Amino acid sequence: MSAAVREDLAAARAHDPAARGDVENALVYSGLHAIWAYRAAHAMWRRPVLRAPARLLSQLVRGLTGIEIHPAARIGRRFFIDHGMGVVIGETAEIGDDVMIYHGVTLGGTSLERAKRHPTLGDRVTVGAGAKILGPVTIGADSAVGANAVVTRDAPADSIVVGIPAQARPRKPAQHEPLVDPTSYIDPAMYI
Repeated sequence: MSAAVREDLAAARAHDPAARGDVENALVYSGLHAIWAYRAAHAMWRRPVLRAPARLLSQLVRGLTGIEIHPAARIGRRFFIDHGMGVVIGETAEIGDDVMIYHGVTLGGTSLERAKRHPTLGDRVTVGAGAKILGPVTIGADSAVGANAVVTRDAPADSIVVGIPAQARPRKPAQHEPLVDPTSYIDPAMYI
C-alpha cells in the first residue's frame, strides 16, 4: 500500500504545478483522499460479505470530498483527480494507468442492465473539466477528452475528443507536448 501512496503523491506532483510537497498534498488533496479510500473500498468489495461496508465507505468519502467512486470500478496505478469536486465514476468503469481527470467529470452509465455499462479509459488518458463520458465506450490510450465534451462513442488511441456530441480526431505529435516548456518558462510573478 505504501508504494501505491508514493506513486499517487508523485502523480500529483507531476500533474499539478500547484503541488508543493507530499505532506501538504496528502493532507489537502481531496482527489488523493478519494482514490486512497476507493482502494480500501475496492479491496473490501472483492469479498462479497464486505460489499455493504464498502458502499458505506464510498458514500462517506463522497460526502467528505465531493468525489463518488463506486468500489467495484477498476482503476489503474497513478490515477490523479485534479480539484475533484463533482467527479462520478460508475460501477463498471475501468481506468488505465497514469490517467488524469479534472473536476465535474462523469464516467456514467446509459443502461439499467447488469452488464458493462460504464466507460473504459486507456492508459495516459486526460479528461477535461465537466466532460461526460457515457455508456460502455472506450477511450483509447494517450487520448485527451476536452472540457465539457459529451462522449457516447468510442475513440481510438491518440485521439482528441471534443464537442457535444463529441467527435474524435487524431492527435498531432505536437499535441503531446506541454503548452509551455517548463525549462524555459519565466514566471511573470517574479517581476512583482
